[in-house]
Amino acid sequence: MSRRNEIIERIRSLQGLPASAVQILNMIQDPDIDIGELTKIIEFDPGLTANLLKLANSAYFGMPRKVNSVREAAIRLGTNRISQLVIASAIAPIASKAVKGYDLPAGDLWTHAVAVAIGTEKMGLALNLKLPDHAFTAGLLHDIGKIIMGTFIEVDASPIMQLAFNEGVSFDAAEREILGIDHAEVGSLLLAAWKLPTDITEIVRYHHIPDEAEHGSQVLEMVHLANNLCLLGGIGSGMDGLNYRPSRIIVEKYNLKPKITEPVVMQIVTGLEGFHSWFNQ
Repeated sequence: MSRRNEIIERIRSLQGLPASAVQILNMIQDPDIDIGELTKIIEFDPGLTANLLKLANSAYFGMPRKVNSVREAAIRLGTNRISQLVIASAIAPIASKAVKGYDLPAGDLWTHAVAVAIGTEKMGLALNLKLPDHAFTAGLLHDIGKIIMGTFIEVDASPIMQLAFNEGVSFDAAEREILGIDHAEVGSLLLAAWKLPTDITEIVRYHHIPDEAEHGSQVLEMVHLANNLCLLGGIGSGMDGLNYRPSRIIVEKYNLKPKITEPVVMQIVTGLEGFHSWFNQ
């Protein structure tokens, strides 16, 4: 069996999202959702309830007073934010661990994931774009493939890094050369197995190579730009952090200049401070 097929088989054997999270995400798709029923399902999961309230009270959301119940959080934040927090709460325990294969200490990948999620929204605002609801979630999940590759499959990234350094290619290109697959594709396959929407799985798949996506989108472009800003700024970047460059096509499309990107970086840093409670999982 090739290394690629071995990795894909391993993905299929991994545990999915918690049943409560899947049920909640399916409920939220219903425009006539019953907030009372949603609240009951969340409250049946003590860990999810605790995390959701912690996140709802983080400074990023700027609540005027403390949110003390799941129902209040659902009403005040709205179902879109609730779905984001459900996914965040579900992946936080594994995303917060050290990712040895990518030289990422405990908490670094989670910090990077949250930073890119924030950056995706802030970059969209800076460019006066009206991004769809899944933008934050796509940013949050863009590097989930690194968790799988570096933790569950335990890929040794040293030869990948050596190839990238010696040949002057990007880290994901080196992954494909040695393993036959990269962390972005691994992430998209995992999320597809979890039955997340194609809009999100495609963004995860092409976040390093957006110009190759068959169906490009503004969200994909914003995730790509936010990811590069965070990597260049050293926010949660491991050994592969300096081996990426933003798409010239996208940079030129939006006429990106420091006067646009520098305030976004500052907003990301400020946003991370507001999400401080997320990093104590």
